[in-house]
Amino acid sequence: MNYLTKEKLFSKQWFQVWSLIVIGAFILASGFVFFIDPHRIAPGGVYGIGIVLHYLTEGLFSWAPEGLPIGAVGLALNIPLTIIGIKLLGPRFGIKTVIGFILTSFFIDAQHWLFGYNPLVDDVLLSAVFGGVLIGFGLGLIFKAKATSGGSDIIAMIIAKYTRLPLGQLMIYVDSAIVLIALVAFKDWKIPLYSWIVIYITGKVIDMTIQGVSYDKTLFIISNKYEEIGEMLINDIERGGTLISGIGMYKGQEKKIIFTNVSRREVYMIRDFIVKVDPDAFITVIDANEILGNGFKPIQEG
Repeated sequence: MNYLTKEKLFSKQWFQVWSLIVIGAFILASGFVFFIDPHRIAPGGVYGIGIVLHYLTEGLFSWAPEGLPIGAVGLALNIPLTIIGIKLLGPRFGIKTVIGFILTSFFIDAQHWLFGYNPLVDDVLLSAVFGGVLIGFGLGLIFKAKATSGGSDIIAMIIAKYTRLPLGQLMIYVDSAIVLIALVAFKDWKIPLYSWIVIYITGKVIDMTIQGVSYDKTLFIISNKYEEIGEMLINDIERGGTLISGIGMYKGQEKKIIFTNVSRREVYMIRDFIVKVDPDAFITVIDANEILGNGFKPIQEG
């Protein structure tokens, strides 16, 4: 199965994709440089290993008195991992992934060269939160370009192939193993605790970046007054819906279920109307991470 995508050279989509990769790599690198690296937080991945090796090799090499460059270590690990991944998993890692981790490594070392290793803020918790936000946002942009971040993602994919364990679960295991390596190296329990905070926030921000921040809701309405409620949805709210036939489990009676998607503000308008026409109605309100289609986000942008 080919996972690679191609955009026509110099097309609008081509510029959008490569802009996402460049901007995402820069933001990702900034999160490490200004918030994560200076506090020795190692939130998994090849750059987490790079942080550990950077501080362990401080003063060992005359050409790198501050320690091995974090970006260079990440690059040195990413290249063989990508080659192994291609051999074992097939062509899942295209030029976009390679350019993505090369740019990230370059931006990390370039910013460290310009700004040093001093933290932007001394508060470690604040650094963990904002570092996680920047890393998650940068990775989210790279993922939107149909690229990957390499590193621990590839390790998890390889293990998943031979163990059949869920990929998301394996990525947590791999990153956690790197966090524990930092614990052994630095002998400080605060480091893994802050690292897991970064990992959690990063994951949440990646999801928000890819899916967008949505206040839309999905409603399931069970009511004997479904016709009146349907008319209100169409005429007053100007929303559509789907009428689903069902059978109540308690009495075995046939029920009509209205399925519809609305904005957060419209939920209260619908609820107030239903209270008046059918106080015995049953309503389920679900947060909708993303709604694609007419009246919401265009499906082409999904």
